[in-house]
Amino acid sequence: MFNLVQKRRYFFLISAAIIIPGLLIMLYSLVTTGSLFRLSNDFVGGSIYEFQFTGDTGSDTEASLRDVFERNGNADISVQRLGDPEANRWSVRASFQDQAITERIISELNAIAPLDEGSLRVEQVSGTVGQEVTQAAVLAVFVATLVVTGYIVLAFRQVPYAIRYGACAVAAMFHDVLVVCGIMSLAGLLLGWEVDALFLTAVLTVVGFSVQDTIVLFDRIRENIPKHLGEPYETIVNRSMLETIHRSLATQLNAFFIMAAILLFGGDSIKQFIAILFLGLLTGTYSSLFVAVPLLVAWEKGELPLTRRPRPAVEAKAGA
Repeated sequence: MFNLVQKRRYFFLISAAIIIPGLLIMLYSLVTTGSLFRLSNDFVGGSIYEFQFTGDTGSDTEASLRDVFERNGNADISVQRLGDPEANRWSVRASFQDQAITERIISELNAIAPLDEGSLRVEQVSGTVGQEVTQAAVLAVFVATLVVTGYIVLAFRQVPYAIRYGACAVAAMFHDVLVVCGIMSLAGLLLGWEVDALFLTAVLTVVGFSVQDTIVLFDRIRENIPKHLGEPYETIVNRSMLETIHRSLATQLNAFFIMAAILLFGGDSIKQFIAILFLGLLTGTYSSLFVAVPLLVAWEKGELPLTRRPRPAVEAKAGA
């Protein structure tokens, strides 16, 4: 029988090789930009202009757009092309504007080239909305931690050290959150991706999938412990992993194929959300199999810090 659990140290090293650079990237972003991530208007507040030109805008449309907004008091703006270049659709994020300045900006945009009035959208966003959503998301993760731990301890009460199962499930959950946050911070620096309410939705979805997959694995371990009394704990856990790995992979592959199709053929407005969700579910599948379960075995064998059990006196004497 192929022993996956025996290679747990390699899995831990892989996770560390992903999480530690992610933490360093977030620290670099904090030092250079003042924030762990590139924040959207959902968090910092401001105005969003979306529009489409119907005529020729010249060779450097982005520079022309920046000139318009800078002349009207915007020092920090974000200009993004939407869709195919031939469509000539743009999105500009700027600071708050009153009605008079907004009308002047629209007039100057029309001077560059005629605007399609049907596609013009101007939206004012308050930064307090993003703060409220963030607080709700943090609260949701905290409540999920308590609920998952409590549920596992109650459901696994007949298994020795049931609290370990809950703690390992929560550790895998935070593993996935850290991986996703590191990827998002890097994408913000390299690709200009911004954290918005959809990103928090993706993180919460990843948390849900990760916990569900982990509980399925732990439940199989619970079923196999009384069936294989006398076998080493590591052998029972490895058997349980091999019995459920095909189910976990098959379930996640269905979701991956759907998200890949959306990434290829979906609209630009949701591609960032789907990409983060795709990567989050990928790391969630990995953490359920190769973080939560190996942590459980490492804890049982006393390999984790503060979990090492003293060797019996007879064993210590024999070893000497």
